[in-house]
Amino acid sequence: MTSSMPGFAPDSEPHSVSSIMRQVLYALVPGIALYVWFFGFGIVINCLLATSVALVSEGIMLRLRKRPVTPFLTDGSAVVTAVLLALAMPPYAPWWVTSIAAIFAIVIAKHLYGGLGYNPFNPAMAGYALVLISFPAEMTTWPLPHMLSEMRPGFIDSAMIIFADQPTGALKLDALTGATPLAHVKSELGNMRMVSEAVGAPIFGMLGGKGWEWLSLGYLLGGVWLLYKKIIKWQIPVSMLAGLFIMAVVFYLSDPEIYLSPVFHLFSGATMLGAFFIATDPVTAATTPLGRIIFGAGIGILTYVIRAWAAYPDGLAFAVLLMNAAAPTIDHYTQPRILGEGRQ
Repeated sequence: MTSSMPGFAPDSEPHSVSSIMRQVLYALVPGIALYVWFFGFGIVINCLLATSVALVSEGIMLRLRKRPVTPFLTDGSAVVTAVLLALAMPPYAPWWVTSIAAIFAIVIAKHLYGGLGYNPFNPAMAGYALVLISFPAEMTTWPLPHMLSEMRPGFIDSAMIIFADQPTGALKLDALTGATPLAHVKSELGNMRMVSEAVGAPIFGMLGGKGWEWLSLGYLLGGVWLLYKKIIKWQIPVSMLAGLFIMAVVFYLSDPEIYLSPVFHLFSGATMLGAFFIATDPVTAATTPLGRIIFGAGIGILTYVIRAWAAYPDGLAFAVLLMNAAAPTIDHYTQPRILGEGRQ
């Protein structure tokens, strides 16, 4: 099964869906490894859980739709959706929240529209947005980086938190979790404090939050690998990062005590993961060269708008879904002119 799906370099050899998905998973390894190093094994359990639920959901839907199960179940698309979803979820989110998100991503966001190649919305972001809106309390169990926590739960302890909602021994969940850097700043600004006061907290590092900035660098490294392998094109990640950066520069220069620095925005939250692994989804993104630039810039601008003025600390998922809806219109108005068109 080969893929001529938009979003891949036209001068590259045709990739099979399975080979593309393998390359995406390889590119995620640096980010996942850093995630485990700084935040523990919860992310590994979440990835395994989301992948298992996604594969079962995929198999059931293929059976119900009377489609061949093995080729679609082994193409890797459900695994990539599950892993991206798990990386967006808090590592200590209860198992049932991750399961609901994975089921919604595969059953509703993917198969309801006809399966791979037909879904208009990014399945991972659709599943994440559903549980973020539905279970806000459960979606705030973010771990502290190991340098700020006296206790580092192992694999078993992490599993107990996720599946039994109860750490073992002397571990206390409240001592292991805290606000993300973006959430901390938003809370402090809501309490009438200045950015300079907020970023003085121990959770902040050189570029973003401690631990989080390294995750962003890991995803950036993986994104460069995907560009090198011609799995993705440059327009969407570059224009998304540029849109976010330019918006941040304008408002930061207007008042640095109210608005975060551009560098902080680039290396915080899901910026790098979104730019290289989520926004570049070839099925749900714009497909024309100019369209990809507009699409990516729109995600960057909307992400900044939501971060700065909406209720959610990080708005990437909503920005992606909104631009997914706009992608067909963007493609319609950015089709390149055919040579000789318009001549009498």
